[in-house]
Amino acid sequence: MAEAVLTPERILETAEDVLRRFGPAKATVIDVARALGVSHGSVYRHFPSKAALREAVLERWLDRVSSPLAVIANEDGPAPDRLRRWLDTLIAAKRVKVLDDPEMFATYSTLAAESREVVGKHVATLAAHLARIVADGVAQGVFAAENPEAAGRALLDATARFHHPAHAAEWSDPTIATAFDGVWALVMRGLESRKA
Repeated sequence: MAEAVLTPERILETAEDVLRRFGPAKATVIDVARALGVSHGSVYRHFPSKAALREAVLERWLDRVSSPLAVIANEDGPAPDRLRRWLDTLIAAKRVKVLDDPEMFATYSTLAAESREVVGKHVATLAAHLARIVADGVAQGVFAAENPEAAGRALLDATARFHHPAHAAEWSDPTIATAFDGVWALVMRGLESRKA
């Protein structure tokens, strides 16, 4: 009966719980199957390997970050406002994940180190969001960028200190918001159309 209602989503939720309890070094597909009350073969029907399951867990986690950002990127409205909301939303999401649940964040950092392709896809998605906002800003006459795709990637790189997990130790610094405001002002001066 349990196998009849087994879905990839249910497996991923359970895998997250198992990773939280045991950590990435000790969690196994058998642990996930046991928690679901099914055979490990049932899990393998949905995910062909332990690596595939772990990548799917990571992708699901990263999608929770990128989904609200996609909404902002796809909105209409002034590009500068959307760009600032997009960056603020990304920064807030990463900080919540790091500061509110450091153990789970450490688990996902381990999974990310194992899954460079999944991380690369996530970064490309974020850069594409930014490129869309920059292109809209060019169309609105407020941004000057010959190549919105390159500008989107540059924006992601320029703001990495504030959202990239490698810099997480810096995020509790009381001057971090002031530092971001300085980078924001510099970025905006670089993007502004001289006609605007």
